[in-house]
Amino acid sequence: MTSSPLLPKTAPFSPEEIDLLNRVVSRTTPQQRSWLAGFFAGFEAAQGVAAQPAVAAKPRVPLTILYGSESGNCETLAAKAKKAAQKHGLDAKVYDMADADMALLAKAKNVVVYAATWGEGDPPARAADFYAALMSDAAPRLDGVRFAVLSLGDTAYAQFCAVGKAIDARLEALGGTRAADRVDLDLDFAKQAAAWTEGTLGKLAPVVDAAANGTVVHVDFSSSAQALDDDEPLFTADDPLEAEISELVNLNGSGSSRETWHVEFATDNLAFTYQPGDAIGLIPENDPALVDQLLSAVGLSSDASLLLKIQKGFDVTTLSRALVENYAKLTGRADVKKLLEGDAYTKFSFDRQLVDVFESYPEKLTADQLLGVLRPLPGRLYSVASSIKAHPGEAHLLVGGVRWASHGKARNGVASIYLAERRKVGQTARLYVKPNRHFRLPTDGNTPIIMIGAGTGVAPYRGFIEERIETGAKGKSWLFFGERNFTNDFLYQLEWQDHIAAGALTNIDVAFSRDQPEKIYVQSRLWERRGDVQKWLDDGAHLYVCGDEKGMAKDVDATLVKILAESLKGDDDAGRAKLKELTKAGRYQRDVY
Repeated sequence: MTSSPLLPKTAPFSPEEIDLLNRVVSRTTPQQRSWLAGFFAGFEAAQGVAAQPAVAAKPRVPLTILYGSESGNCETLAAKAKKAAQKHGLDAKVYDMADADMALLAKAKNVVVYAATWGEGDPPARAADFYAALMSDAAPRLDGVRFAVLSLGDTAYAQFCAVGKAIDARLEALGGTRAADRVDLDLDFAKQAAAWTEGTLGKLAPVVDAAANGTVVHVDFSSSAQALDDDEPLFTADDPLEAEISELVNLNGSGSSRETWHVEFATDNLAFTYQPGDAIGLIPENDPALVDQLLSAVGLSSDASLLLKIQKGFDVTTLSRALVENYAKLTGRADVKKLLEGDAYTKFSFDRQLVDVFESYPEKLTADQLLGVLRPLPGRLYSVASSIKAHPGEAHLLVGGVRWASHGKARNGVASIYLAERRKVGQTARLYVKPNRHFRLPTDGNTPIIMIGAGTGVAPYRGFIEERIETGAKGKSWLFFGERNFTNDFLYQLEWQDHIAAGALTNIDVAFSRDQPEKIYVQSRLWERRGDVQKWLDDGAHLYVCGDEKGMAKDVDATLVKILAESLKGDDDAGRAKLKELTKAGRYQRDVY
C-alpha cells in the first residue's frame, strides 16, 4: 500500500503548520487529494493567475558527495548537503569513502568532498583505503570532473586539515577542475560549513529557465531522505540541552592513582534521545582561576564581565601553532615569530597551555584583541554509558579526571575537572547528542558481540548490555576489560557481576596491569582466549573496540590480526585482509580517541 505524501521539513510553512497539514493529508484518499489539487488550481485562476502549460521536467544534474569521517562531523555535513542539493537542481548521491572506489570517482561529473583529518595528519580509518588509492600512481585521470573540497581539522594539531588539503591538490593534479575554493575549518565549523556548502552547490547547479520552471517545486518523498531528517539530533552544540546532574560519583577506590566519575544527567524533555554507541557532548566552563591568570597576563584582570564571557565561551587551554602565528602578527614581536621557525614551536609547546605564551611573551591587549586570537570553547565528547530504554530521560557518562603538572604549573582537564570540582548534584550542565552510526549494536539481537575496552573505554558497553536486556536480545556477549588495579579500578564491577549472574553478560575477561610484576593488558587476554574468540567470529560475532587509539586500540588491532592469521596459515597479510573484511561488513567497529 502506498502511503500518502507528506510535506517535508523544507516546505514553506512553519513547523506547526507542516504538522497540521501532514495530519490532514495523511487521512485523505487519492480522490480527495485530486479534488484539492483542482480546487487550488481553480482558486489561482479566479485570482487572475494564468494557468501554466505543463513543461517537461528537465534532467537534474548528477552530484557525487564523498565523505571521510572519524567522529561523524563530515558524515553529517554530507547528509545535509544532499538535502540542500535538491533545491539547486542537483541529483545528489552520498558515499562514505569506505564504500567508494576510483571507478566511482572517475565516472562522476560533479564531486563535493567532506574530509576530516585524524591525529597527526592521517585520514579517518574508514577512509584510509580510498585515500591510498587516490594518492597512488594507479589513480585514474579526472578530466572533465568538477570538484570542491571542505576540510575539517583541529588547529591544536600541527597537520591541520592535511587530508583535505592533499585530496584537493590530488584531484586537481589528476585533471579535475576546481568548482569552488577549498575551505579548512576548525572545531567551530558549523556556520562556515553551511555557507560554503550553499555557495558551492550554487556554483555546481544547472542554469535554470526561471520563466519556464518558476512554479515547479522538486520534493523528494523518498524514505531515505526522511530517515536522514529523523536521525538528526534535536540538541546540538549550537543548541544544547540544559540537563540536571542527578548523580556524580568517583568510581575509583581511595587507593587508586586515577579518578573516574560516573555522572548521571536527567531531563523531562521528551525530545531528548540517543542510541547506545552515540556520544554525548558536554559544553564545559573554564576554571575561573585560569581565566583570571590569562587576563592578568594581558593586563585585563579587573574586567569581571570579560572573565565570565571567556569562562563560558572561549578556549583558554589549547596551545596551537595558529594561535602563536596570530599573536606574533598582533604584537609584532620578533621573539614570538621565532617560535615558528624550525622546531622551536615543537620544543616550546610540549606540555604547555595557551596561557604560557602570554606569560612568557607578555603584552597589554584590549579585550577585542584578546578575543580575536582565541577560538570558541569546543564541547567534549563522551561515549554514552547508558541505554535510554533502561533510564528514560537520562544520559550517563563515564569521565576520567585529568590532572597533571608541567613547567612548574598544576594543570587540569577542562571538562573533567569542571564536573569533578565545580558542578554538584542538582546543578545543570549543557549537553548535546553526537550520533555515531558506525558504533552500533547488531540489528539482530541474536548476534554474538565481543566488547573490548580499557578504562573509560568500557562506557558504551554498559549501554550495550542495558539495551540488550531491555529489548530481550538473546545473543551471547563477551567483555574484555582492562585497568590498573582490581581493588581500586574495576569500573562497574558489581553491575558486571550482576549481569553475569543474570545471563545478560556471557563472559568477562579482565586484565589489571599493575597487580603483578609482569603487566597484563586486554590484548594479552584476547590472545590467551584466541581459540574461543575465533569460534565466536565464525558464529558471526560483532567486534567492538573503545579507548585510546595510539595505545590500547592499536595493540588490540595487531592482536586481532594475529588471531585471524592463525586460521590462515599464520599469514599476517591475510589476517589484516580478514580484519578489513569484518570492518567493511560492519562486524568490526571502533570508537577510539
